[in-house]
Amino acid sequence: MRFEDQMKQAKTLTERDLKTVLAYCSTRRYAARDRAIVLVSHLAGLRAKEIAALTIGNLLADDLTIREEFTLTAQQTKGNKARRVFVCAKLRKEISVYMVSVYKQDPNASMFTTQKSKSFSANTLCQLLIEIYRNCGIVGATSHSGRRTFITNLAAKGVGVRVLAELAAHASISTTQRYIDVNDEQLRAAVELV
Repeated sequence: MRFEDQMKQAKTLTERDLKTVLAYCSTRRYAARDRAIVLVSHLAGLRAKEIAALTIGNLLADDLTIREEFTLTAQQTKGNKARRVFVCAKLRKEISVYMVSVYKQDPNASMFTTQKSKSFSANTLCQLLIEIYRNCGIVGATSHSGRRTFITNLAAKGVGVRVLAELAAHASISTTQRYIDVNDEQLRAAVELV
C-alpha cells in the first residue's frame, strides 16, 4: 500500500450533510460569507488556498455579473500553474447574493475576508471550514471535503475522469481517481444497470 493510500482522506459530504452545513452557516455572524465559502468549495472544487486567494476580479466581470469562467493565476494555485475555473449557474447565483452583502467592486480586493477585514490565509480558511464542519457534527470533514465531494458527485453523474482531472487541475488522472468516493447508493444503482 502506498503512503498516500494510508493517509485518511477528507470525508465526502452527502447532500444531507451539505444541507446541515448550510443551515448552520445561516446562524453564524458572517452567514453570507461562510455559505459562499462552503459553496465555492463544493460547487467549484477549489482548494482552501485557492478560495483564500480569490479576488473580486476573479468572479465579478466588468458589467458586474458573475463570470461563468475565470482564470486563477499561478500564484493563486497549489501547483503554481494558472488554471481555468468554471462556475455553474447555482454558484453564480450564490456569489451574486454574497456580493450584495459585501458591497465590494475593487477587482483586486479579496473576495473573502476575516472578521478583521483582512484576507484569509490558506491556513485560516482551512481552520474556518474545519470549525464549521465540526460544529455540524460531521466527523472526518476537512477543508478538502468540498473538493472531494465536488469530484465524487460529478463522477457519480457520469462525468469522465479526464474531464474531472481537468476541472480539478490534476496532472494525472490517477490522482483524480483517488478523490472519487464510492458509496452504497452508487453500488446499488450500478448493479441495477445489469
